Amino acid sequence: MSGALDKILVVSVEQAVAAPLCTARLADAGARVIKVERGEGDFARAYDDVVHGESAYFVWLNRGKQSVVLDIKEANDSALLRRMIGQADVFVQNLAPGAAQRCGLGSDAFRALNPRLITCDISGYGESGPYRDRKAYDLLIQCETALVAITGSPAEAARVGVSVADVCCGMNAHAGILQALYERERTGRGKSISVSLFDGLADWMTVPMLHQEYTGESPARIGINHPTIAPYGVYAAGDGGQLVIAVQNEREWESFCEMVLERKSLAKDPRFLNNGQRCAHRLALAAAITPVLQQMSGAELTSRLTRANIAFGALNSVADFARHPHLRRVTVNTPSGPVDMPAPPVIERGRTSELREVPALGADSDQIRKEFA
Repeated sequence: MSGALDKILVVSVEQAVAAPLCTARLADAGARVIKVERGEGDFARAYDDVVHGESAYFVWLNRGKQSVVLDIKEANDSALLRRMIGQADVFVQNLAPGAAQRCGLGSDAFRALNPRLITCDISGYGESGPYRDRKAYDLLIQCETALVAITGSPAEAARVGVSVADVCCGMNAHAGILQALYERERTGRGKSISVSLFDGLADWMTVPMLHQEYTGESPARIGINHPTIAPYGVYAAGDGGQLVIAVQNEREWESFCEMVLERKSLAKDPRFLNNGQRCAHRLALAAAITPVLQQMSGAELTSRLTRANIAFGALNSVADFARHPHLRRVTVNTPSGPVDMPAPPVIERGRTSELREVPALGADSDQIRKEFA
C-alpha cells in the first residue's frame, strides 16, 4: 500500500546516527531517500560487523534508501548533487561543523535554487553560540548536558546505554521536517530548519534542571530507582526474581500496602503519608517493604501486584528482551542477508508494508547518475 510520503524526494548527505534515523523514518513512510555517501561510505558502516558482516547501526538506520557515491568537492559530482536538490522536496545534512558551507551545501543557496525545498541542518551544538564549531558525539553531549551526572549508581555516573543524544536529535529532525511539509501544503514554500544534539538533550533535561534551580539540588543518582517517586524501583522476591514496581499516587500506595504487602497500617505511617515523605525516607521505606516482598515467590508477587492493579515490569537482560512476548519484529534485507529487527514504532491501521532493503555502498550510483544527468 502507498505511504503518506509517496512522491516525496529526500536527498541526504548523512552519516552516523542522527540524520540517518530521521531519513529512515521518512523512507518508512514511503519517501524516496537518496543517501549521498563518500567513497569509503558512511563511517557507520564500519562501527561493527556483527550482522552478517554488516554494522548493526547501519542496518537499523538505512533501510529503504538508495546509495549514491559522490565526491561533493569535485565539480561534476557537485553539479550532479545540485541537480538532484533542484528536484528534491527535502535536503538533510549532518556534516562536520562548517563543512556544508565550505562544500557549497548551504541551505540558503539551495532554497534559492528550489523555493519549495525544505532543508534540515543537523549539528552538535547548532548554528550559533560559543560551541557551534565544536565536533560533537553522543557521549560528549550526554556529558555536556549533565545527563550522565544523573544516571548511574550513587557511587558512579554512567552513560545511558544507547545513543540517546543522536536518537533524540533524529526524532526532532523528523518532526521538524513533517511540520515543514505540512506548512508547505498551505504556503507552497519550503523553509530551513536546524536541530542539534545539544538542544535535544537540553530539552529532555528540563525537569532535572528545574529541580536544581528551584531547590538548589539536582536529582541524585539512585540506580534502578525513580529519583522523585517512591516506591518506584527494583525489588527482589524470595526466589531471586526481580521486578520493578511503580507506585504512582496515594490510591495506589494504599492498595499496595493492603493487597500486596498485607500491611494496611503502613499506608498511615507518618513517614510514608505522601510521595514527598516517602522520597525523604527512602531507606526506611525500603526497610519496611523489602523483607515482606522477600517472603513471596516471584509468581506470588506478580499475582498480588496484578490483583492490586499496581504497575510492574521485569528487570530483563538484552537476551530476555530479544525473546520478549510483546516484541514485534520485521525482516529487512541487507547486502549480506535478511535481518530480523524490532519493528518501527508507529503502527498505521489499514496499512501494511514491507520495509525496503538496506543498500550496498553505491548500489544506485549508476542509475542516479543517469537519471539526473
